[in-house]
Amino acid sequence: MDLSNAHGLESGILLGIINEKLRLECHSLEELSSVYELDTQGVQDKLSGLGYQYDPLTNQFKNT
Repeated sequence: MDLSNAHGLESGILLGIINEKLRLECHSLEELSSVYELDTQGVQDKLSGLGYQYDPLTNQFKNT
């Protein structure tokens, strides 16, 4: 899935895509942001609105 328009995706869709990319392709949020040229803070802010925070220990966004 293309993440070039991540800010325009619905939050729930973005959550699924981001967690899939973290699980299968990238070992950290920083690596994901670098590979896909994402605004890390923007992604975190958007997913925070759903109640999800990035957990570096499990390398995924989890419901808080």
